[in-house]
Amino acid sequence: MGTVETIPTLPCESLSDGKNTLTKFLEGSCLSIVVFGASGDLAKKKTFPALFNLFRQGFLPSDRVRIFGYGRSALTDKGLRDRLIGYLKPAKTDPRKDPSSVVKEFLDLITYISGLYDTVDGYLKLEHLISQHEDLKSGEKGQTRRLFYFALPPSVYPVVCRMIKQHCVNKRGWMRLVVEKPFGKDLASSNELSDQLGELFTEEEIYRIDHYLGKEIVQNLLVMRFANRFFLPLWNRDSIDNVQIVFKEDFGTEGRGGYFDDYGIIRDIIQNHLLQVLCLVAMEKPVSLNPEDIRDEKVKVLKAIQPIRDDEVILGQYDGYLADPTVPKNSKTPTFAAIVLRICNERWDGVPFVMKAGKALDTRKAEIRVQFKDVPGDIFRCQKQGRNEFVMRLQPSEAMYMKLVVKQPGLEMAAIQSELDLSYRERYQDIVIPEAYERLLLDILCGDQQHFVRRDELRRAWEIFTPLLHRIDKGEFKPLIYPEGSRGPPEADRLTEGIGYVRTYGYVWNPPSLKAGM
Repeated sequence: MGTVETIPTLPCESLSDGKNTLTKFLEGSCLSIVVFGASGDLAKKKTFPALFNLFRQGFLPSDRVRIFGYGRSALTDKGLRDRLIGYLKPAKTDPRKDPSSVVKEFLDLITYISGLYDTVDGYLKLEHLISQHEDLKSGEKGQTRRLFYFALPPSVYPVVCRMIKQHCVNKRGWMRLVVEKPFGKDLASSNELSDQLGELFTEEEIYRIDHYLGKEIVQNLLVMRFANRFFLPLWNRDSIDNVQIVFKEDFGTEGRGGYFDDYGIIRDIIQNHLLQVLCLVAMEKPVSLNPEDIRDEKVKVLKAIQPIRDDEVILGQYDGYLADPTVPKNSKTPTFAAIVLRICNERWDGVPFVMKAGKALDTRKAEIRVQFKDVPGDIFRCQKQGRNEFVMRLQPSEAMYMKLVVKQPGLEMAAIQSELDLSYRERYQDIVIPEAYERLLLDILCGDQQHFVRRDELRRAWEIFTPLLHRIDKGEFKPLIYPEGSRGPPEADRLTEGIGYVRTYGYVWNPPSLKAGM
């Protein structure tokens, strides 16, 4: 087998740090990136564009890197490149005079292999091409790196992993596997999948990617919470009344209902994306920025979450869902869910965390909304204006703003609600915010697992939701029908009111206009 290189984890704390780290590790070496499912939508819309953005910024030097696309479709190199070209967008600020040349240089790095996932022939050809690249760039004894990205359904992960282990193992350096959610459908299937992958590869080689952990505001959570003194005494049950973590889409399944119907909104959004955000909102300060220290604290939060109560679950299904021809006509799959999670520890005991997600709603947004308790001795009658809230807008229009009561300008002593606002589009006009996949791929190349889901973390997440999911699958919970373009079932609003959330009427936060500041 040979000696496999062990490289210490070096977190990419900034893009420049990541570039320096990669440059160091690629000196006298080379990198092979293999994208399985290369002809599919995920690879076309997310994986390859993220790789392209890293390439045009200099993170993937063309003299050291080769990209291999592997798929079942009978394509040529040119055929795959033609599919991708419309999704590769050169930056407007790219210093090169001809942006199209950057796209061409990137596409020239891509080689396509057509093959089945469960037969040997394609993998032998893949190994031959990778070895050719490695011998050319690193010589017969130089160090090499291999990254395998699974833009595939989880059902084929085990067979692809076995084929890689048998025919494509890197004997001269590290290899890393990137797997997409869903990581199973419940605790048992997730454990089975983890066992199958764990028999072949170590936890350090497996990167379970959740793109929400690559979003700018999500990555700002640790900095915001632990680098600012004034948050420390407020971020607990003494000051905070409730927390909402919300995901809303203003469109339905749009012909993808067959896939969605197998999972539903809880498996698709809440059990992974929103629960990961909750961990970062609720966790204690880690002893360091070491990825394992951070993930240890996230697991502690998950272990403190109590069993979900029946009276704190609202499910819904929008009224046009069954009209999707790919959806079974008798489907009871929820397209909306509002669930209260309760954390039993010293910091959060008594503070409800509302996880809310839905399709075909009135707007598109994802946000964290922390609502503080009422002011004691309210001499200004602030309760009429609404409570203080700290809101972190994940998408669209990334922002963090604090809702607070101030004096209305003028001669009268009247209180109104306003905000302190950090809108990224206005404050950071000269900075291009990286896409989540771009940032996470850079972390993988640097060996930083901070923003990836560890096996024990995944297991505990499924332990929380599996009992509820099994009861939903058995038909014990019936989704309430709600109109497309609405807020969801009215019962969800009554649930949030019942746990103490006070909605502010008459106040609407609007992202600042860039023109207003000019």
